[in-house]
Amino acid sequence: MGRLAILVAGVTMAFKPYVAFAQQPASPRRIGVLLVGPSLESKEAQAFRQGLRDAGYSEGRDVVIEWRSASGDYDKVSGLAADLVESKVDVMVVDGTVGTRSAKRATSNIPIVMVLVGDPVGSGLVANLAHPGGNVTGLSLMIPDLTAKQLQLLKEAIPRLTRVAVLWNPETPFHAKVVENLKAAAPSLSTRLLWQ
Repeated sequence: MGRLAILVAGVTMAFKPYVAFAQQPASPRRIGVLLVGPSLESKEAQAFRQGLRDAGYSEGRDVVIEWRSASGDYDKVSGLAADLVESKVDVMVVDGTVGTRSAKRATSNIPIVMVLVGDPVGSGLVANLAHPGGNVTGLSLMIPDLTAKQLQLLKEAIPRLTRVAVLWNPETPFHAKVVENLKAAAPSLSTRLLWQ
């Protein structure tokens, strides 16, 4: 199963208050899914559907999924997030930092379940990991925290390694933290970093 399928647990948690107060909802709950990179026909979209079925949700009976996909076109993401808010979904499932930011800007009331976010704290999406606050929760890749460990593993795999090229985008919020962590770890591993 893909990472998006794991979010079914988050969606299930978002629905628990409804289940606690009623045996069966009067109408199916509406899930808005915003895919920034993958298409609607992608394996991630299919895994999400399968994850819902595995959790006991039947599409059409228990849930209605409102799908939106930017198919990698970042210029479309904000409009798609706003469209899901206008559709009055009960919860939004969003992939990536760009998508989650757009969803957070579009609503402060609808619960947002994120996936594939590199650094939700550094990106300003949540207050902290233990107590996210607001309406955003979900899964993080924890990229900044893992970067030094990845460099260490690379050095263990290739002991003669002395130089490592690092590709980064200064406009991606968590990349600066990644660079900072790599700079701190490199000297102890006798490794020189080359930046691009």
